[in-house]
Amino acid sequence: MHIVLAGFGNMGRALAKGWLDAGAVAGRITVVDPDPGARERAGELGIEPAAAAAGIAGAIDVAVLAVKPGELEAVLAALPRAALYLSIAAGRTIADIARLVGEDAAIVRAMPNTPAAVGFGVTGLCASAGVGAAGREIATRLMAAVGAVEWLDDEADMDALTAVSGSGPAYVFLLIECLTAAAIEVGLDPALAGRLATATVRGAGAYAAEAGLDAATLRRQVTSPAGTTAAALAVLMEDDALGRLVRRAVREAARRSRELGAAGSR
Repeated sequence: MHIVLAGFGNMGRALAKGWLDAGAVAGRITVVDPDPGARERAGELGIEPAAAAAGIAGAIDVAVLAVKPGELEAVLAALPRAALYLSIAAGRTIADIARLVGEDAAIVRAMPNTPAAVGFGVTGLCASAGVGAAGREIATRLMAAVGAVEWLDDEADMDALTAVSGSGPAYVFLLIECLTAAAIEVGLDPALAGRLATATVRGAGAYAAEAGLDAATLRRQVTSPAGTTAAALAVLMEDDALGRLVRRAVREAARRSRELGAAGSR
């Protein structure tokens, strides 16, 4: 399978490394990026680099579009036709891409998040009508190289997914910030406070993923009646304050995602 990877920024590099680790042949991947440094990094992995899409020769099985949303038109105008297009260009819809490559094209839109850079991402996928079972399987394999994959039946749900998993890492980073600041306030050394906060969030996430139980059950399991955790949760859960704030934040992120998508399609 010949894969053309347009864009070799952080996400492009993460994908390429994931594919190679999963057994892909470097010689079957071509990276397109105008940045000489990006092409040099691709070459260090044994991947053939190209400065422009117009330089690509031969049939393309999958074109992975890891470019900035505003660069999509120029890249697709120069790129030879691909059997499957897999786009991670934020805010650009399937219809946007179809207008550029043809309404009959097989197109998968993907929304990965930043933990993909360390193999713990989650990617939402949705497909055009032209994508069959084989195309879905290819897209799943390509994105599973950097983490979990979830398929959406309706592209309209991509805004909600963006608000939860796409933007979600920033919410968790803010929690680490707040937990670190609180630890410092109760007397811990700043460096130790940061390490404790980060390791605690990492461990809790890993435990939640492996335990096979919903988050509410896990919370109750670690909360002893009248204990320290119960005292803290009484503050966080008073009048559903934290829940209301998180729901409001996610709604706002989803609204902004819809706005950006509408702007990108004009």
